[in-house]
Amino acid sequence: MAGNGEEHRRNAMFRRLMPRGMGAGRRAPFGTRRAFVGEVVGTYLLVLFSSGSAAAVLSGAQVGLWQVGFGVALAIYVSVNLSGGHLNPAVSLAFAIFRRAEFGFRSLPLYWSAQLVGAVLAGVSVLAIFGPFVLRFEEVNGLVRGEAGSQRSAMVLGEYFPNPAIYGTDAAAASLISPAGAALVEGFGTAILALVIFSLTDRRNAGVTSERLTPLLIGFTVAALIILFAPLTQAGLNPARDLGPRLVAYFAGWGSIAIPGPSGGFWVYVVGPMAGGPIGAAIHELLIRPGLERVSGGDKGMG
Repeated sequence: MAGNGEEHRRNAMFRRLMPRGMGAGRRAPFGTRRAFVGEVVGTYLLVLFSSGSAAAVLSGAQVGLWQVGFGVALAIYVSVNLSGGHLNPAVSLAFAIFRRAEFGFRSLPLYWSAQLVGAVLAGVSVLAIFGPFVLRFEEVNGLVRGEAGSQRSAMVLGEYFPNPAIYGTDAAAASLISPAGAALVEGFGTAILALVIFSLTDRRNAGVTSERLTPLLIGFTVAALIILFAPLTQAGLNPARDLGPRLVAYFAGWGSIAIPGPSGGFWVYVVGPMAGGPIGAAIHELLIRPGLERVSGGDKGMG
């Protein structure tokens, strides 16, 4: 009994520290500067861990997904008290649609611009840190930056379909999945991510016993989705995570390999997630939330 009381006290304290964001039911006034800084820093960390992990593989690091999962969680923990820790334009759009009383459409330009700035800065950091290793990889593998096939090195910044590290970059690989098919994969994966986020941050969900674990669970969800979909599209699931570093790649010499990309497919990583995020949120709002047992009001301030 005492243990349960202590856990309740800690969760109550954690909730007081948490502003709204990712569906919180209570309003907490995020100042414009505060929210911008939170989304820039949080998105920077998220992209640094995800894109940096891909770059580290070129230098001989062990391939693993724990870095990405924990990186997402850490980025949320760092930014949640400043901005709610969206860190993903598709997630922000979903909350603007389904949590209008707490996160209105007028906040979207601020959040989207901050997320893109953070992602670009992370892309610059990754290229500055791992640039010599990327050059070495290109030399060893006979790649000419900006020419066909150089998406094998560009993939440390942007995503490509199918995964060049697995299937290569020839015509046979390109025939495995079309841009429309890749957009569907990105949209489907982002829909699952949004569904999980909305479920984890719904206070009526009695299955979530500790709010402090929510960022970790979101990070683990991202890692699980990467396991499923990375062979197909590298599992971007976040327009800022792809577009920011992709812009860096464009100006760093990859040119048309970055934008518009092979088969003109860079749009896949923007359109797919932006469509999938609201769909996943709608599934929660329309099908799951009405059946959840009502507990003490509103939604959890977790993002």
